[in-house]
Amino acid sequence: MSGKAVLGTLLCAGLLLGQQAAVESAWQLLGRGERKAAVQALHRILSEHPDNVDARLLLGSILTEDREGDEALSQLKEAVRLRPGSAEAHHALAEAYHAFEQPERARKEYERTIAINPAFAPAQGALGEILFQAREFPAAAQHLDRALQLLGSSPDAAEPHYLRAKVDSEANELRHAIAHLESAVSLRPDFAEAWSDLGQARRSLQDHDGAKSALLRAVSLAPRDAVAHYRLGAEYLAQNQAHLAVAQLQEAFALNPEDQSTLYALQSALRQDGQADAARKVKEQLTALLRRRDEAAARTLAGAQLNNQGVAFEKSGNLRAALEKYRAALELCPEHAGFRVNYAAALLHLGRADEGIAELREALRRNPSDAVVKAALEKAQSQVTPR
Repeated sequence: MSGKAVLGTLLCAGLLLGQQAAVESAWQLLGRGERKAAVQALHRILSEHPDNVDARLLLGSILTEDREGDEALSQLKEAVRLRPGSAEAHHALAEAYHAFEQPERARKEYERTIAINPAFAPAQGALGEILFQAREFPAAAQHLDRALQLLGSSPDAAEPHYLRAKVDSEANELRHAIAHLESAVSLRPDFAEAWSDLGQARRSLQDHDGAKSALLRAVSLAPRDAVAHYRLGAEYLAQNQAHLAVAQLQEAFALNPEDQSTLYALQSALRQDGQADAARKVKEQLTALLRRRDEAAARTLAGAQLNNQGVAFEKSGNLRAALEKYRAALELCPEHAGFRVNYAAALLHLGRADEGIAELREALRRNPSDAVVKAALEKAQSQVTPR
């Protein structure tokens, strides 16, 4: 739900953008695929009428889809400020937060949307998704059920059915999960993820024919989905169809060579298919993968120990010793955003602003959706005196 249908939601929610000829012209440009011209037209409207909330909502939603996070959020926050009682405005801002992976902020805006309009189905469904991701399953179920009640048999209900099935699966209520997944694929026959989950749920209940049918559909709809190929391969293996299992598991491995479960299953399928040499090679690959993971875990543990030592030194006021510990931790785990942020902060505290900002930029480059890193970088840059 998040970020993918913002413009459609605005239309369905009944924002009367067509009442304003200028904004309507921007909609027409957008409908013709002239996104850049639409954005320019909306900027012109706002330069003359900065209180035009509809223009801000449309512009913010376009920019959300275009992944222009800073300006999208700025436009939508201002729209909410100008129209605080609008469920549509709060929902558009929530969708932007959701799209830019700020779930806590998105959650608050979805809650505000629902407080204003409890019958706002997209907000109910999206809040259910965020609560599921936060593992707050009873609350997620409540909002997803409300969304399903509001949406009825609309194709838009497919996504809440899919998410509701995930809640049921967490509770091991597989028959209920299957019912929701069957509804999801009935409403949206091209819903590949739902077909895949349906196949897995049926397999768990020993419905092997039903599982194979659903998983074949999932693979046909999403041929680049490694999980669907793995699940179909595992099902073939369970049905003693080793040769068919090998083909699916090899495809899953090609798409995701780091998946341990795929390698285990592929090794077994090759052995059952009489391909002993190939099975030995896969076993060697599996051993190498496990070794790499063990080494990575050891590096992470050692890095965490060094980082903790750095924190202790920093608390005692020994910034230079802390800096060296953070540097050592980062050398062990260059992908670890937390280690890099601590290293950058120590550099900044020691007056080495250029180096600290460079490290924060690198952290953001490696983790572009990390709101904490982004905020730290913005704060550091704002505190640097221009030369």
